[in-house]
Amino acid sequence: MLANHQNQTFVRNYLIAVISVVMMGAGVADLVNNPSRIAQQNRLDGYGRYVSAGLVSGAVNNMR
Repeated sequence: MLANHQNQTFVRNYLIAVISVVMMGAGVADLVNNPSRIAQQNRLDGYGRYVSAGLVSGAVNNMR
C-alpha cells in the first residue's frame, strides 16, 4: 500500500515537473521569436553600420 502511494506521488510530481518545463519552454520561445524583438534587432544592426562608418571615418581623420 505504501509503495503504491509513493509511486503515485512520484508520477504526479514528475508530470508536474514535465508540464512546467514544457510551458516555460513555450514561453521562452515566444519571447525569443517575438516579431517586434526581431525588428528591433534589425534596426540596431542598421544603426551599427552607421556607427562603424563614423568610427572608421574619425580614425582616418585622426591619423592624418
